[in-house]
Amino acid sequence: MTDYRPMQELPGKAGYKTGDVLVLVGELFGRGYANGMVDEARRLGMTVIGTTVGRRDADGSLRPLNAEELRAAEAILGGKIINVPLEAGFDMEAVNGQPSVAEQLKKARPDDWNTITFPEGFIEQARAAGTARFRSALSMVAAELGRQIPEGASVVFAHAMAGGIPRARVFMPLLNRVFKGTGDKFLASADFWQSNLGRLCDASFNEVTADTFRYLLEETAAIRTRNTTAGGRVSYTAYGYHGTGVLVGGEYRWQSYTPYVQGWAKMRLEQIAAEAFDQGIVATVFNCPEIQTNSSALFLGVEISLYPLLTAIRREAGEALAAPLYERCRQMLKEGETLERLLERADAYLSSPLLSELLDFAAWPQHNTGAQAEFMLAASAELMGMHADQKQLVCAELSRVVFLATGRLMVQAAWQPAGPVVWLNHDTIGQLLSGPMGAGIL
Repeated sequence: MTDYRPMQELPGKAGYKTGDVLVLVGELFGRGYANGMVDEARRLGMTVIGTTVGRRDADGSLRPLNAEELRAAEAILGGKIINVPLEAGFDMEAVNGQPSVAEQLKKARPDDWNTITFPEGFIEQARAAGTARFRSALSMVAAELGRQIPEGASVVFAHAMAGGIPRARVFMPLLNRVFKGTGDKFLASADFWQSNLGRLCDASFNEVTADTFRYLLEETAAIRTRNTTAGGRVSYTAYGYHGTGVLVGGEYRWQSYTPYVQGWAKMRLEQIAAEAFDQGIVATVFNCPEIQTNSSALFLGVEISLYPLLTAIRREAGEALAAPLYERCRQMLKEGETLERLLERADAYLSSPLLSELLDFAAWPQHNTGAQAEFMLAASAELMGMHADQKQLVCAELSRVVFLATGRLMVQAAWQPAGPVVWLNHDTIGQLLSGPMGAGIL
């Protein structure tokens, strides 16, 4: 069990300089958490080297990016990409003449979700094949990195792989019922998780979100040894989620989105970092606040805990610094609605007894209940409904602040992290914004 360890003090100024390197392990597809680290590395003058997950052709085969795709991916990254497919997971692996998980599920019907089965031992075989393919590709990437990274340079390996929902149509209607369903359309996350499809998701999440971090640590050992021996620092960061400390009822309180079924994989990620840290490897999982991105749209309600960040920034950074952000957010609301009411309604949700009953750090992650799901989704709809334009949301503006702030905190803290697992809560973001290290984010 990981101890709850929020960042209590801002990191000291890191010593990264021109010639040092940030390696992004995972591909950028839009604006999200990893952009913050890339932006911070560029701000410090570091070289940014990217990777790609590759692309699947119509026949299912995995390939590197073509010239046009590579140009587009490098434009998003703002740096060069090593064009070796680092797709994680095993849902597309055909083994021993048996079709892949994705192929086997092509004709699966959502109504049959709790009776779907796989041949005995197949998932384990597919997972082993996916691991072997990924590690082989990662070994090639590591060899190329050894040529591109100067000897003695300090390096931050930024692990940005997460998720792992198998690529089969049957999952989306089921997950919509788990995360967005109410009444007859509600599917309890515990029931889904105990099914064969749920166990498949669990194995896939572990492989993509957590085990790829272990493979990264192992496959880059030669670079780590070479560069630390020559005087550089080599560290590894990963994005975690294990609840967040937000302002509720005027005090910072740990809370979490429910049901966060990826939570078991995130705890596995924490354990991998802890084991590495004990071996003298500088590896840290930074548990970041919830944000709203294209990939998080499935988890309706996850954005509610973002709203109190406004109050936290005002409290920690001061009225003057917070004022422009408040004004931008205020302009997003419908005529007649106020930020004060928005924040009041978010606080009422987060402090509700129904939610408190489900929040137990020691028992995290919790499964949902029908009553909790209805309450959360109604609160989310009410808060969203206060906006003038559903494409211009307060939580999107606050998400931008979060990924820029956490990226800056992670790069700076990677120089000398406090431990293998650290929480970056709303108060820490507010404190960062109050000082020179947070300049330019608001």
